[in-house]
Amino acid sequence: MEFSELIKTATVEDVLLSRQGLPSVRGTLCITSHHLLLSSCPRGELELWLLIRNVDAVEKRVQNLGWYQPPRSGGSLRDTRVCGSSGTITLRCKDLQVLQLEIPGMEQCLNIASSIEALSSVDSVMMLYPFFHRPPSLQLQQGWHLRVPERHFQRVASQTSRWRLSTVNSDFSACPSYPPAVMVPAAVADDTVARAARFRQGGRFPVLSYFHPKNGTALLRSSQPLTGPNRRRSREDEQLLGAMLAPGERGFVLDTRSAQAAKQARISGGGTEHKSAYPGWRRLHRALDRGRPLQDSFSRLVELCSDPAVTMERWLGRLDSSRWLSHVKAALSTACLAAQCLDREGGTVLVHGAEGTDTTLLVTALAQLILDPACRTLEGFQGLLEREWIQAGHPFQLRCARSASSHARGKQEAPVFLLFLDCVWQLSRQFPLSLEFGEQLLLTLFDNAYASAYGTFLCNNERERSLCKVKESTHSLWAWLEQPEEKHKYLNPLYSHNPLVIWPSVEPQSIQLWQGFFLRWVRPSQHLDEAWGQIQRLVQGSSSSLHREKAEPAPP
Repeated sequence: MEFSELIKTATVEDVLLSRQGLPSVRGTLCITSHHLLLSSCPRGELELWLLIRNVDAVEKRVQNLGWYQPPRSGGSLRDTRVCGSSGTITLRCKDLQVLQLEIPGMEQCLNIASSIEALSSVDSVMMLYPFFHRPPSLQLQQGWHLRVPERHFQRVASQTSRWRLSTVNSDFSACPSYPPAVMVPAAVADDTVARAARFRQGGRFPVLSYFHPKNGTALLRSSQPLTGPNRRRSREDEQLLGAMLAPGERGFVLDTRSAQAAKQARISGGGTEHKSAYPGWRRLHRALDRGRPLQDSFSRLVELCSDPAVTMERWLGRLDSSRWLSHVKAALSTACLAAQCLDREGGTVLVHGAEGTDTTLLVTALAQLILDPACRTLEGFQGLLEREWIQAGHPFQLRCARSASSHARGKQEAPVFLLFLDCVWQLSRQFPLSLEFGEQLLLTLFDNAYASAYGTFLCNNERERSLCKVKESTHSLWAWLEQPEEKHKYLNPLYSHNPLVIWPSVEPQSIQLWQGFFLRWVRPSQHLDEAWGQIQRLVQGSSSSLHREKAEPAPP
């Protein structure tokens, strides 16, 4: 396929661009294989540089214009009727931005809309922009080694002899959605692990997610066991889970489905760990929505936030009926439960739902942020994302294919990663000094998960990235963020290392709407940006003064 086949009209003059909160701009619109550009007239300044993959929905309205005027003296009757046509295209973007383009000419308008729809829906991963993007400040394969999970797990292995780094999945044969290297109990051989994988949905056998150095407990993740209606058992799976408990230690299976949903899963071959087969393990159910209910909740909230005529009464009612804040509360509550079992109860925790690629990762990642101060640094947080989301097999390509405005009703889209970022923002608001990074990083991560110039969030798992040669052919987002001129944008100037566990409040009054995300294109941000910049300057000035005072010799 050639991109030129999808572009019906490449350039249009005299296009009017309108965006909420900004003055309208008239200029020349250009479509390339991956971008939509608009340069203003007459200055020729670039006013718009939009990655077409960011377009979530294209809405078009075409109108014919015709009117009569009296003929001039001596003129032809053909001059009495003046006809014309124009069209308006509304682009609803995945990052929630809304753009309106007024285009002269019905045919040109329809061609532009058709071209954007086709280019934004290209299916082939290797035709996406990351495979063509070549920033001059970076080199290919630079940065892919920065957040390697194996390095983290090697540090864990140096802290305890109970766990080891296994390459049982080096060829992705045990589990297609796991990375090549995972942490398993040192007492269990790889052939036992491989057989245990056959008893878990998608082969996602229990692996170590986090080792709690305070008391030696472990946070584990997997998918559901395939017990089925006949309560099948697996000796290898039972042996694997048994080896994950120290003598006399309690274990908790934290199931992110309701008890009823877990019971119904047995009909289709899934199920739960039966008490008699897994002694020492206690099952807890905390239902977390995913899939269509979560996607619908997101869409309802975005629709509400973009309604300019909403009253206070309707705002509060529709905010509640969207149930988004309820999802945030439920996710934080479940993560707190996992962290409490580890830190206060001294028990090992296994988290899973059905597939183990969505709410499971949401809980394990949040629990680590709560427990581990290293995950609250900029570098540590990126490492957490690499371990618990990217390499752990969250299917970004499927889940982030569409955002809140798409008219397509896919079955795979779900804003689970956005829900995680929202929960992280709630933590940063309740503990403003404890996270080294700020809101801008969270917004950047969302934008890149849905439409990116970098390969970090491409595909659904490491096996697919290997087949598409993502690390050989695209740039890493981490390398871009690591550049000094970029890095300072994402740092929290108020950060102060906090070695303690941070226990967030999950009371309803404590959960707030993430305005910086849901209202970022609706409300003017100039004054907030200026205030934040002033805080950064004040903190940097205070730090410089303190360093000078320490450097000056004391008076005699």
